[in-house]
Amino acid sequence: MMTLTPDLLLHAYSVGVFPMAESRDDPEVFWVDPKRRGVFPIGGFRLSRSLAKTIRKGDYEVRVNHDFAAVVDGCADREETWINPEIRDRYIDLHEQGNAHSVEIYHDGDLSGGVYGVSLAGAFFGESMFSRRRDASKIALAYLLDRLEISGFTLCDTQFLTAHLASLGAVEISRASYRRQLASALEVEADFTAAAVPSPQALVQRMTQIS
Repeated sequence: MMTLTPDLLLHAYSVGVFPMAESRDDPEVFWVDPKRRGVFPIGGFRLSRSLAKTIRKGDYEVRVNHDFAAVVDGCADREETWINPEIRDRYIDLHEQGNAHSVEIYHDGDLSGGVYGVSLAGAFFGESMFSRRRDASKIALAYLLDRLEISGFTLCDTQFLTAHLASLGAVEISRASYRRQLASALEVEADFTAAAVPSPQALVQRMTQIS
C-alpha cells in the first residue's frame, strides 16, 4: 500500500494528479488525472444578486487558516467521502508546513462552512467545501477566489466541474489545456497568507466591478 507524504503530494499536484480514496473506510489511495478538468478562471466568480445580498448582510465572520482540521472534518462529514484518515492527516501536515489553507465562515462563533485546498507557487488546488448553513460554502468560495486574485494566483483548480460550481463561474478545460495553465502557474510567485480579509462591502464591490 502506498504511503502518502507531504512531499509526494506536492509533487503529484505539480504534475497534475491528485489523490482520492474510495471511501472513508478504505485505506487505499489512488491517483486521479481527469481527461476534463474543472477550473475557476481567476476573476471569474459569478456573484448572483442573492449571494451579493447575503454577503453584504455581513452577519458572519471570515477567518483564514484558523481551524484547518475542522474544515477538513466538515468536508468529510457526509455519507460518502473520499477523505480517509490517511488523506486527512497528510493534508493537515501540508497545512502545518504552509502548503494547504482554509477559508472559514462562522456564525455566532460556530463554524458554519468552509473550503480548503493546496497552494503551490501560483496554483491553488481546491479540494473540498462544506456548508452547515445556507450559502456558507458559497460565501467561503467568494472570499477564496477574491484572495487568489489579489494574491497573484493564476490557476484555481476545482478538479471536476459540477453543476453547482458551473453556476458560480467554473468551467471545464481539456487535460492538455490544464497542463499548460499549470506549468505557467508554477512559474508564478503568490502568497496565500499575505492578503487581509476584505469587508463584505469591499468584496462585493470588487466582484461586481470585475463581472
